[in-house]
Amino acid sequence: MFKWVNPKTKTEAELSIPEHVAIIMDGNGRWAKKRGLPRIMGHREGMKSVREAVHTAQELGISSLTLYAFSTENWTRPEEEVNFLMKLPKQFLETDLKELDEQNVRVLVAGDVSKLPRGTRDAVDEARTRTATNTGLDLVFALNYGGRDELVQAMRHIASDVAAGKIQPDDIDDAMIGQRLMTNMQDVDLIIRTSGEQRLSNFLLWQGAYAELHFTDVLWPEFKRDHFVEAIEAYNARTRRFGGV
Repeated sequence: MFKWVNPKTKTEAELSIPEHVAIIMDGNGRWAKKRGLPRIMGHREGMKSVREAVHTAQELGISSLTLYAFSTENWTRPEEEVNFLMKLPKQFLETDLKELDEQNVRVLVAGDVSKLPRGTRDAVDEARTRTATNTGLDLVFALNYGGRDELVQAMRHIASDVAAGKIQPDDIDDAMIGQRLMTNMQDVDLIIRTSGEQRLSNFLLWQGAYAELHFTDVLWPEFKRDHFVEAIEAYNARTRRFGGV
């Protein structure tokens, strides 16, 4: 349990903490546009919110934090913006990996990293290898990730094993599919999306089947600790029935 005083209502709340939180980090471009800046400046500013979200997740005792960093659809953005976005994971890990490792954070990646630039892949591989035995927060970066693509890849692997006689069709169940996903992660308890948009945008379609959804108008570069905890407070107000009564 986590005790928190809501800055708006000035009331104290004792919060139950979800194990796995995922965030759709939206609104960087709009943040920049409001200030007459290039879109890439919004992405740069958004990295500060990434750091704060990680620190907040550690403070709250969240087990897993998954961040939607680059989707399979983001390749259609302007080339300059895509090139900049491809540099951000490398820059972040170069500056923050030592601290993350010292704080016992395990860095994981969900997505098809084979299509990322070599420098980005190398940074990701180093982070995963260096933190592989850490037992604290699981920090998952969704890079070149799409929920539908993830399911397609899983189905191909299962179909291949069926064709090879390694498994029978009747062997296929939820657990098997989950094990074949890009990252064999626990189900998501809470999905947060910033900037006011209210959709999942192809994010964690399998793992988020029973996730609670929290939408906020706050743009990602402005998303701070109190906004994160407010989302946890909203999560605590829900009754999770998982299809029951």
